[in-house]
Amino acid sequence: MKYIGAHVSVKGGVSNAPLEAARIGAKAFALFTGSSNRWASKAISEEETERFKANCEAGGFSPAHILPHDNFLINLGSPDPQKLGMSRKSFIDEMRRCSQLGLTMLNFHPGSHLKEIPVDDCLDLIAESINISLDQTEGVTAVIESTAGQGSNLGYEFGQIAHIIDKVEDKTRVGVCVDTCHTYSAGYDLRSEEGYAKTWNDFDRIIGAGYLRALHLNDDKRELGSRIDRHEEIGKGTLGEEFFIRLVNDPRFDNMPLILETPNDAI
Repeated sequence: MKYIGAHVSVKGGVSNAPLEAARIGAKAFALFTGSSNRWASKAISEEETERFKANCEAGGFSPAHILPHDNFLINLGSPDPQKLGMSRKSFIDEMRRCSQLGLTMLNFHPGSHLKEIPVDDCLDLIAESINISLDQTEGVTAVIESTAGQGSNLGYEFGQIAHIIDKVEDKTRVGVCVDTCHTYSAGYDLRSEEGYAKTWNDFDRIIGAGYLRALHLNDDKRELGSRIDRHEEIGKGTLGEEFFIRLVNDPRFDNMPLILETPNDAI
């Protein structure tokens, strides 16, 4: 069964997210548990936590189909020791917020070297950051999102994600979310039938299909291999409708959250 949904608003409180997801007919959803652009967010009250859980239950949303996203300031591979420390503290807080809400995953962009340290050193820092975070939290899986490779962002090659996972000590609590726009912009030809098959075969060979926890369903404003992150509405970009029809009929992606981040007004 496919669990398709969208990234929904938490306006008025995190407990409103499952209500919004139910309103649009989603079977899964993504959310920020706090601010998307601040290092720290206001604590979630116990009352709000219970409302969130109750609304999830009423809407039929399992934690396996809810994909929180961390804030955009976090860089777990930062070459700046101060920013790295702030990122790790903020990420641990994000993990604990997920745990408080009864959620089991936290999606995040792996990190950026900012052209100040070698790629492998940055990947090692990201893995170290994940290990520190997992040691200080319980029950939440760190889900690495594939990136477009814009600027100095890492995680655009399957080999880079595999490098991180290889150095994570508790491999039961690490996974991957493939963003279709990012992956196409990174140079993986998801659009053609042959390229689609090769991309997923490469993912399985290099990372391992067992690590796939979720997909972000985004069309792409740019061309294959652009290394630019620009989402487009489904069917209106360079990936096109045929790709998404192929994907939603692919049984490999059953029973995981498939999240639209660029929903149109029809939803």
